[in-house]
Amino acid sequence: MLFRFLTWLLAQALGAGLGWLVWGAPQGLWWGSLLGLWAAWLVDATRGAKFLRWLKTNDLQQAPSLSGFWGDLTERSRRWVRALDQQVSNSEGRLQDFLAAIQASPNGVVLLDPEGRIEWCNQTAATHFSFDEARDHRQLIGNLLRDPAFLKYYNARDFSHDVVVSARRRGLGARQTSISVQLHLYGDSQMLMLSRDITALQQAEAMRRDFVANVSHEIRTPLTVLSGFIETLQNLPLEKQERAHYLRLMGQQANRMQSVVSDLLTLSRLEGSPLPSSTEWIPVASLLAHCEQEAKSLSEVITSPQGRPHVLTVDTSMAAQCDIAGSSTELQSAFSNLVNNAVRYTPGGGQIEVMWRVLPDGHAEFEVKDSGPGIAPEHLPRLTERFYRVDRSRSRETGGTGLGLAIVKHVLQRHDAQLDIQSTLGVGSRFTIRLPAARIRQA
Repeated sequence: MLFRFLTWLLAQALGAGLGWLVWGAPQGLWWGSLLGLWAAWLVDATRGAKFLRWLKTNDLQQAPSLSGFWGDLTERSRRWVRALDQQVSNSEGRLQDFLAAIQASPNGVVLLDPEGRIEWCNQTAATHFSFDEARDHRQLIGNLLRDPAFLKYYNARDFSHDVVVSARRRGLGARQTSISVQLHLYGDSQMLMLSRDITALQQAEAMRRDFVANVSHEIRTPLTVLSGFIETLQNLPLEKQERAHYLRLMGQQANRMQSVVSDLLTLSRLEGSPLPSSTEWIPVASLLAHCEQEAKSLSEVITSPQGRPHVLTVDTSMAAQCDIAGSSTELQSAFSNLVNNAVRYTPGGGQIEVMWRVLPDGHAEFEVKDSGPGIAPEHLPRLTERFYRVDRSRSRETGGTGLGLAIVKHVLQRHDAQLDIQSTLGVGSRFTIRLPAARIRQA
């Protein structure tokens, strides 16, 4: 400002001197001084106009080349605008990072204005409620989410807890889902709606309840029988033959409970133990020999009243020089479960074929085929569930616990293997274990 003031004084002095030379004193001094001031003002106004035109263009790169007061003001304005642009750019970047983080959230997020209109939602929320971000923008949430439980929750304005609503996923394979929704107030009566898919949690809870109920049932039934027999033995005088009969039945029930507990412990050990080693090699021939021995013994026990044993065929032609990498105990349990199931569910005199083969691509298959009654197609997807039985009475008569195929499934998952089940009613069933090439070694 001092430089600018001095510039105006210098212009006035020069104008006064020029006026004195042209018009003489004192009139020349007065008019010359006035002309000098007008000239200085005109130059200053021209610079100011350039500065204003530059501000209107909003182009930092086209700043005018000015000196003095306007040059200093131009430079300061350019630095200030550049700082503002940088601040806006940083804020925009942080906003985009924040929105990207919300988009990546596994929970749905919906921003609502005080009237309940949708201002923004992430893709998870759009999936939960089949929203369209462009179409449903500024739509009332109550018009889009018509679940009675949610409408009651929204109108009550008590957001201290969540509410569970039902929704159907759009697209192919649409299925009914359960969504937990909770609203939170923020800002000026705005609302944040969070959603979470709890379908898997509800299914897990249902499975837990079914599991507890099934275990209780499997244990309670033999306990009831044992209690009845014990009471009979305590209160009634029995002959030696009757007492022996009751004791034999009690032993069967005790063995049944022991089998259930043993299989439950096996499942617990499989779920909590480290994965099996891929460097421990087990001869396939020894696994098949053990399966054959167990199957023949079980067949004799089951078919002894009828006197018609099963026709058991074990093909070991490709197993003599073949090894499997994994846990011998687990693999033996999986193989034996499949063979023993075939024996249990195939009537006496039926055929059971056990086969081991190595495929050209290095994979191997362990197959058990029987001529039993077969399994209806609707039961096949659930066969590996715990305690799931196609025929409960038949399974109990033959000593099954309902956990064998569940154990097989866990063992195969731990060995990167797969179980394929094919069955036809009245014809028989075929259970095939497919093992990866990485776990197969041939001499």
